[in-house]
Amino acid sequence: MASKSAAEIVANITQGYTFDTPAIALGAALVEDQVYKDAQVRLPLAMMNRHGLVAGATGTGKTVTLHMIAEQLSTAGVPVFMADIKGDLSGLATPGTANDKLTARTQSLGQEWAAKAFPVEFLALGGDGNGVPVRASITSFGPILLSRVLQLNETQESSLQLIFHYADTQGLELYDLKDLRAVIQFLTSDDGKAALAELGGLSKATAGVILRELITLEAQGMTKFFGMPEFDTAELIRTAPDGRGVITCLELPNVQDKPMLFSTFLMWLLADLFRDLPEVGDQDKPKLVFFLDEAHLLFKDATKAFLAAITQTVRLIRSKGVGIFFVTQTPKDVPSDVLAQLANRVQHALRAFTPDDAKALKATVSTFPVSDYDLEKTLTSAGIGEAVVTVMNEKGAPTPVALTRLRAPESVMGASAEDVVKSTVAASPLLTKYGTEVDPISAYEKLQNKAAPPTGDSVGDPVPPMPAPPVPIPPPPAPIPQQQGGSLGADVAGALGGILGGGLQSMVRSMGTNLGRNIMRDIFGTTSRRRR
Repeated sequence: MASKSAAEIVANITQGYTFDTPAIALGAALVEDQVYKDAQVRLPLAMMNRHGLVAGATGTGKTVTLHMIAEQLSTAGVPVFMADIKGDLSGLATPGTANDKLTARTQSLGQEWAAKAFPVEFLALGGDGNGVPVRASITSFGPILLSRVLQLNETQESSLQLIFHYADTQGLELYDLKDLRAVIQFLTSDDGKAALAELGGLSKATAGVILRELITLEAQGMTKFFGMPEFDTAELIRTAPDGRGVITCLELPNVQDKPMLFSTFLMWLLADLFRDLPEVGDQDKPKLVFFLDEAHLLFKDATKAFLAAITQTVRLIRSKGVGIFFVTQTPKDVPSDVLAQLANRVQHALRAFTPDDAKALKATVSTFPVSDYDLEKTLTSAGIGEAVVTVMNEKGAPTPVALTRLRAPESVMGASAEDVVKSTVAASPLLTKYGTEVDPISAYEKLQNKAAPPTGDSVGDPVPPMPAPPVPIPPPPAPIPQQQGGSLGADVAGALGGILGGGLQSMVRSMGTNLGRNIMRDIFGTTSRRRR
């Protein structure tokens, strides 16, 4: 502890966390092992789109912290998205039960606790679990995110981008894995030689590697995550009839078996929101708060293009009213370019059992503002349900660092009964939209000469057979001479070339003067889609 007295530290914390605008109550300050319930630690609602980090060792209470914050956001009318990796967050749908221990804790914090249930929507990736199925089409998922799932290197990722470009220009819809597999098989066949040659930068050997990875993915049972109907991420931004924000819990069972797929799928949800939401600037409260659990999985062995896309998304999505909270064990798990944008910090206890742990502890301490606490000692001695907090105040400045005993959730801390979850899913209006998988006519059928492009509005309209496979890609239009000082098209094309990789740079440059017609994909390689 620094030379300041306890009274001075408490007064500094009380002043630093007193706001004139609505705020989330995180808990009460702890100074010299004493709780000061008048020194309430808060997080302004208007600052939650400045993003945040919830970190700490396993078992220190990160999930309960997310649970408690989500409840208060919902009460304030803010929708929340959370990935439920352990199955504990389903308890949000069931009122909590008071007991002597809980009552003693809440009273010591000055918390007026009441048992409550909250409006929850349960989703399940590909229908794997209890929830409304969530699927993405291959075409909207895009080549950069799919490269992460397939664990491709940068050269192979660039080649996959060319394959997507070919499908885009030829009207070959990529709804599921068999569609993409059919396109690659065509390009590597005798019939596709001319098209493969037109693509330039794509070798038959590299296409074969990508094809083998796709077949492996299918063999692992991943086909159910890609397909139709595709989930519309606008469903995440809803309020209940009573005005509370809907808390969407995406169930991720067996995350240890498919960590790359799950983390990348969460990034697809964010990329889709980023593409579709309008700019809103600063608001009194966010439109959505998005919690990315197990965040280290996003960054492990990531390519430069993928890291650049994450950084760009985090930087820009704030102006669309979305706050992102990364949840992981240490700040070291998050790249510095991303960490620099996370203004709100809730750091649970860290353990320093090894030399690497000690280095991580020192690195974590260095990311906090100057503090009245001995943070190395505080972070290794904090109890379960306690965390070191600093957030952004209404003026955009960091608040004083405060060791905080966190509030208790008002719903069940743990899983709801299975019948509660199933009845909630059965009553969901989303079940009729996404519950039944469909298989529209797409690249697979067209390349098998089984069907032609649909002529009616219905997905299932009968169509005549297609006489021949698609023709090769036509050469790109000649670029218009650039005016003095450069052009918007050239600037954007240059930026996209850097993000998308070497295989597409020349193609993007040639498209620079035809942005409205030709640029189909955003910084993640995802593409807009028809809302269903």
